[in-house]
Amino acid sequence: MRKYLITLLCVSAYSYAGDPFEDFHEYGDLSEAEIHQQHQGELLYGDTEFGLSLSQGNTESTSFKLKSNLYQDFSVWRNHFKLDGLYRQEANSSSHENDVTASRVFVSAQGNYKLEDKKASFFIYSDYERDKFSGLDYKSTVATGYGNRFYKGTKNTVDFDIGPGLYMSRTRDDIELEEGDERSQIGYLLRVALQWERLVSSRTRFNQDLSVEQSLSGLNSRLKSETALISQVLGGISMKASYTYRYNSQPVEGKESKDSELGVTLVYSF
Repeated sequence: MRKYLITLLCVSAYSYAGDPFEDFHEYGDLSEAEIHQQHQGELLYGDTEFGLSLSQGNTESTSFKLKSNLYQDFSVWRNHFKLDGLYRQEANSSSHENDVTASRVFVSAQGNYKLEDKKASFFIYSDYERDKFSGLDYKSTVATGYGNRFYKGTKNTVDFDIGPGLYMSRTRDDIELEEGDERSQIGYLLRVALQWERLVSSRTRFNQDLSVEQSLSGLNSRLKSETALISQVLGGISMKASYTYRYNSQPVEGKESKDSELGVTLVYSF
């Protein structure tokens, strides 16, 4: 996990010295910060992405993905709400029934209290996740701390949040625990989040979102990364190609510590 974080920071630093997208010469007029400014005072704005896959014949499966980023930008507070859901079922050739092979819901909310220079802020963050195949009933984080814009250029912006928090989880009742292990866990953590946005062309942008939650109590530490290339197709509709990587330092017995997801979805901005 540490190697992955160091690699990403090196890539971010490299963007200052060189241009990995030098072949693109037309850049969009609105950065993410300018989009927030344009919608300032509105009740809600943001984007929703969705993907649907149906397979029939030798292999029968259904997969559905929904993800939303909703914002509010007022004079003092900026709020960000996330919803991320995945559902997949496949036909079992032996029983001739449909088996659910993925079922995950993740929600989060963050409020940033703007300081005098508007780029710096104090934040309050919370999330909640239910993943049927993780071995946990749920896992949740609450954190607070300081955020600021680490870098701003003509093509790149890098923002970060850092602060202490709490991690909570509960192992499912059908999972057998080792002697002395607690089914419910709560402990302290340090949360660091990094958001890198790159304007590639007038219709395309590159996003890198990374969050690291390092346990300070010897419990599970988490890392989540999403690398995405988003290209406008028509009006408010864009195509998004993304790679998501998740890491848990202490997965439930029998579960993998690493989880990755590669997807292509449509995004509607409003």
